[in-house]
Amino acid sequence: MNYFKKIDDRDIKDIIKIVLREDIGERDITTVATIPKNKYAKAILLAKEDCVICGLGIAAEVFKFQDKNIKFKPHVLDGQKIKKGKIIAHIFGRAQSILTAERVALNFLSLLCGVATKTRAFVDKVKPYKAKILDTRKTIPGLRELEKYAVRIGGGYNHRMRLDEMILIKDNHIKVTRGYQRLPEVARGYKVEIEVKNLKEFKEALKLKPDIIMLDNMKVGDIKKVVQIRNYLSSKTRNPVPKLEASGGMNLKNVRRIAACGVEMISIGALTHSVQATDLSLEIL
Repeated sequence: MNYFKKIDDRDIKDIIKIVLREDIGERDITTVATIPKNKYAKAILLAKEDCVICGLGIAAEVFKFQDKNIKFKPHVLDGQKIKKGKIIAHIFGRAQSILTAERVALNFLSLLCGVATKTRAFVDKVKPYKAKILDTRKTIPGLRELEKYAVRIGGGYNHRMRLDEMILIKDNHIKVTRGYQRLPEVARGYKVEIEVKNLKEFKEALKLKPDIIMLDNMKVGDIKKVVQIRNYLSSKTRNPVPKLEASGGMNLKNVRRIAACGVEMISIGALTHSVQATDLSLEIL
């Protein structure tokens, strides 16, 4: 079963191979020294706090990669919100294999559950407003595909995955070029987004007719003014007007106020760059 839509199975296997090698090295000497090779065991994956489940597929693949004969039986689904004490899955197979793969499986599962849980909290917070919760490229190196999958499972949306997907002109690009009078030719055929920090920059960006304007660290009052200007332009022309993305300093205390301003998107780096891993455990029965 492919649990990871939009992610190549080969990428998943490559990631697992690298991480298992990092954790095991040549061999798990403690397990080899203490557990007979032909000893079988049953185990459970247990939630030790409330969370949104994410990463069952990769946890199963970690055990299968270590030992193709391990049986992994999940009792919940990715995206399901569960309570502390819930048994997530049963595992059966050679005890050596289960114990050797345990930490890597838990590391993946704990991280992805953490991302999905945090994303769901933001998504719930902005209801019933239209603003979509977006992630950023502030991800753990090598794990972007998985973290962005967890954002989707949590109810959020992915911003660009890579630099080749769209043009996003940020403040440092503008500083180097000393501003833009028009978009470069290479921008044709790509979605274009421009970052602005104040009303003056917003009005300048409007002249370039981008698809999206990012409002970086703007105060709520200024965001409301930007939305009013954009909506006024929309009422006066049949041409498309930019969508608005708020970004910078978002948290669960202020995100609802931002959503209420009328922006279409809110991007939040904290979904991935400083997420708290969910407390999970593997217990031998």
